[in-house]
Amino acid sequence: MRLTLRIWRQAGPEARGDMVTYEVPDASEDMSFLELLDVLNERLIAAGEEPVAFDHDCREGICGACGMVINGVAHGPQRATTTCQLHLRQFSDGDVIDVEPWRAAAFPVVRDLVVDRSALDRIVQAGGYVTVPTGSAPEAHSVPVPKAAADEAFDAATCIGCGACVAACPNGSAMLFTAAKTTHLGLLPQGAVEQDRRVPAMVAAHDAEGFGGCSNTGECTAVCPKGIPLGAIGRLNADLLGALRRTRGTGRD
Repeated sequence: MRLTLRIWRQAGPEARGDMVTYEVPDASEDMSFLELLDVLNERLIAAGEEPVAFDHDCREGICGACGMVINGVAHGPQRATTTCQLHLRQFSDGDVIDVEPWRAAAFPVVRDLVVDRSALDRIVQAGGYVTVPTGSAPEAHSVPVPKAAADEAFDAATCIGCGACVAACPNGSAMLFTAAKTTHLGLLPQGAVEQDRRVPAMVAAHDAEGFGGCSNTGECTAVCPKGIPLGAIGRLNADLLGALRRTRGTGRD
């Protein structure tokens, strides 16, 4: 199949960027989208040109590194799929495909399709962990966890931190990411103890990084490759209000 790629090229954070057109005349529908870029880069290198820079690692839909906007949709047209698991059978012979980096103030472009997503790491550093004693692991059944809570916590924990929610949100918000990280910890007994400190700290870090506010458009859940539900943000809001009420009532800030 013949495909035309219009790819965002930008030499560095301060450089001017532009869409550059490339032809791939012999793509296979069995290729993943990243394999398509590999083929293009091999030809660019052979021609003495700069290859297209893009993030990737596991190529198994696990790590979340492969994020890019394809024809205006984060990770491309197939729902619940990362870019590395998107195959060219989702496109038609002769298609023109626009490929861009995540577009968000908190995700500055490093080069071409690569953006700096370290802001998400700093949100986690603000409270996305539990404080536990070191030593041998406790007996597995020593802390009972209701199945409904365990199931919901697991669903939230599937977030891979790819940033698609930010790229899709008209406000550039990372609230779905933040909600997933607070939900999966707060629903479990090991994490519930610190939830009143965790949630305000992580929301404050989210705002400090320059992410926008959530206006419940739902675009984040539509592109999330792991299907994190919008209800996670509702839980985050409830946890935040509860934490602020309790800490102010006790004189703790």
